[in-house]
Amino acid sequence: MTAAVPPALRAQRRRRTARTVAFLSPWLIGFAVFFAYPLGATVYYSFTRYDLINPPEWVGLQNWRYVFRDYPYLDKALRNTLWLVAIMVPVRVLFGLGVGMIAVRLRRGANLFRTLCYLPFLAPPVAATIGFVFLLNPATGPFDQFLAGLGLGDVGWFNDPQWAKPALTVLAVWGVGDLMVIFVAALVDVPREQYEAAQLDGAGAWQRFRYVTWPAITPIVLFAVVTGVIQTMQYYTQAMVAGKVASGIVGAPGQSFEPGYPDGSTLTLPQLVYEEGFSTFDTGAASVLSLILFGIAMTVTALLMRRRAGLLGDD
Repeated sequence: MTAAVPPALRAQRRRRTARTVAFLSPWLIGFAVFFAYPLGATVYYSFTRYDLINPPEWVGLQNWRYVFRDYPYLDKALRNTLWLVAIMVPVRVLFGLGVGMIAVRLRRGANLFRTLCYLPFLAPPVAATIGFVFLLNPATGPFDQFLAGLGLGDVGWFNDPQWAKPALTVLAVWGVGDLMVIFVAALVDVPREQYEAAQLDGAGAWQRFRYVTWPAITPIVLFAVVTGVIQTMQYYTQAMVAGKVASGIVGAPGQSFEPGYPDGSTLTLPQLVYEEGFSTFDTGAASVLSLILFGIAMTVTALLMRRRAGLLGDD
């Protein structure tokens, strides 16, 4: 038999629980309003026919069958999104880490170097994308003219399906200042005594990085990769603006634009969600696409959070 809990102790536990819930209430309210309710509504709307005007009509699995069986753009958008996750995220992380290591090692002009590397990150995404499209224009862009002067030939960049995603990756690397700042803070925090001990033991530059620097910054690398995956799964603005500008569409009356120019190479899942939800007002299909995007992002993030799956932890 278990002893009865005294009433005074029960009252104390209730007060402690109420106090804990009171402190957690801002987070609980935010979680319920900005995550739980939108996610539940998205799941519900994925089983309905809803155009944002008329009341939702329950249609069961019709939207899911349409998206997976009849929707013509899902495969291409999914491949493009996964390509960006697999290529853009590692390139940005490695480049940000390299720039951060250079910034830490500089003895003169370190502050100027960090400022110059961070400034591109502050540029508005739309303005930066427009500037890059004109810079890499195959006809009048100065970069292509420079390549032509070297005899390397013309590169289509945002007008070539094979080069559009690499061009977006170059744009993402250009704005790597956010990762540089994070890695600089992590690298500065590595104990100098460990470097000195490793150097006394005869460790070279690569060995010091592998056995001293890397274990110390592994949590920061994991953070950069996970947040990079989440951001890239939501990749919308740069791809949409680049396609519009490169195709010559400026949003004038009477002009129509099909996302993904050129030839669907820059089409991403967030673009499909927007097009279905706010262009064709097919909220059911848009909800299905949103849940697919959410499921992929959660799966990839869960794999990365496991040290062995993410290849970021110790052996």
